[in-house]
Amino acid sequence: MDRVLTIPNGISAVRLAGVPVFLWLVLGLRTATGDYWAVGLLIVAGASDWLDGKIARALNQGSRLGQMLDPAADRLYIAATIVALAVRNIIPWWLVAILAVRELAVGGALAVLKRRTGLGTLQVSLVGKAATLCLLYAFPLLFLGDHPGWGGTVARIIGWAFAIWGTVLYWWAAALYLTQARSLAVSDGVHT
Repeated sequence: MDRVLTIPNGISAVRLAGVPVFLWLVLGLRTATGDYWAVGLLIVAGASDWLDGKIARALNQGSRLGQMLDPAADRLYIAATIVALAVRNIIPWWLVAILAVRELAVGGALAVLKRRTGLGTLQVSLVGKAATLCLLYAFPLLFLGDHPGWGGTVARIIGWAFAIWGTVLYWWAAALYLTQARSLAVSDGVHT
């Protein structure tokens, strides 16, 4: 469980290295070509997220580092993407705030849990995975929806549908994580 040099960890590390490339494509280039490459990078990042978990289970290469790298990469892509979308005026800043407050709430709960119990991670929920998946679908579609034509219109409509569902599920998952963190903190307090 303490292995560092594993195939899934390598995939997660490469996924993390793609975040600055993504930001350069979207905010540095600010061209349709840059947006298409950025969307391709998001698709590859999403596929690699699925792949590293599949490989970790198949080859028994799960690790503590992987348990931290995988969600960190997901969060960084989501944060980079929503900030880039807001900077480009594709989504409103209030949506950024709603998603950021959720991250702060869960992050704060994890910090308290770690301080009280020594546990730094929670069991990932299916709702949380669904929320991440919806948001990872929404953001590339919203980038494509920023371009003219019927394709852009369709992408924008579907992208907003995924963004709304993803945001609702993201907060639902937060409620589940906060409940789990509270339960662990209370049960640890009973045992100490």
